[in-house]
Amino acid sequence: MDVIEDDKSTLYQVKFYILIILQIPAILLTLFIFIFFIKNRLLLNNLQNQALLILLTVNFVYLSVDLPMGIRFYNVGYISPPTSAYCTWWTFLEYTLNLINELLMATISVQRHLLIFKAYIFHIRWKLYLYYYAPLAWCLVYPIVFYLGSIIFYPCDGNQWDYTSNVCGYANCYLIYSKVLGTFDWAMNNGFPILIILLANLILIVRVIRQKRRRQQTMSWKKQRLMTLQLFAISSLYLFAWLPSLNIGLIQQLSSSRFASQIQTNYTLDLIYLICLLLPWICLGLLPQFKKWIRKLFTCSTSRNPTHNIVQPI
Repeated sequence: MDVIEDDKSTLYQVKFYILIILQIPAILLTLFIFIFFIKNRLLLNNLQNQALLILLTVNFVYLSVDLPMGIRFYNVGYISPPTSAYCTWWTFLEYTLNLINELLMATISVQRHLLIFKAYIFHIRWKLYLYYYAPLAWCLVYPIVFYLGSIIFYPCDGNQWDYTSNVCGYANCYLIYSKVLGTFDWAMNNGFPILIILLANLILIVRVIRQKRRRQQTMSWKKQRLMTLQLFAISSLYLFAWLPSLNIGLIQQLSSSRFASQIQTNYTLDLIYLICLLLPWICLGLLPQFKKWIRKLFTCSTSRNPTHNIVQPI
């Protein structure tokens, strides 16, 4: 038993250091991106940048508010404070931010088709609100309403929480006692957006290439390769982070609730953290102006503080 506890303690410490090492640069990079948009507000006239800023803001809340609770758990090895209210709040925040993130990325992936191939529809005000702002607003409101009902107001005695596992063992009553609601949450709320992200980005690559060929435009393979890598990186990140836990979660809901439970709690669910930790870096590919700005910023800082090694005569 002591060996098992020592192994778990070692695993927790490894996770703690990995999360800390990845969290700090992600927060700093996000702050730089916020400063970039403040300094270059005209770039927010670009609709894609508006959606990207919303996504990064949600991601920043995850990095700075939700993730520290998981980091603290892996540091001390137990839930503190060990109360039902704390676990309810934590799971509500974690699930809500995760779903908002997924839905926003899925919506952005679909809207890129409109922005590239039918941008003219956004010149009409009611279509702008219907096809652009309304979906983004829905991405923010729906997860809050859904998890208010399924977590905060769901009838539960609060005795099901596991205070020795991260996020209190993800032991929400609706996941334990309601197969319909639990399956819907895993399959539709979490699984469907991942499918949309994957398909939308793959189809976009094909559409861009086909349109260029149809119009007999000169193919800039450097730009083509860059766009392909960016979209592939986005799809791969969400697929890699969510697919293992989605498969196990659905099997647990539809078959055996104990199926791979330790693997799910100790490993696969932690992969989801990779999204908030790596998303700011992937978004750099969607902000070519930012790279020029940051390069110019550091170049100016260096030029203002030159190092002069001057030998004065005695």
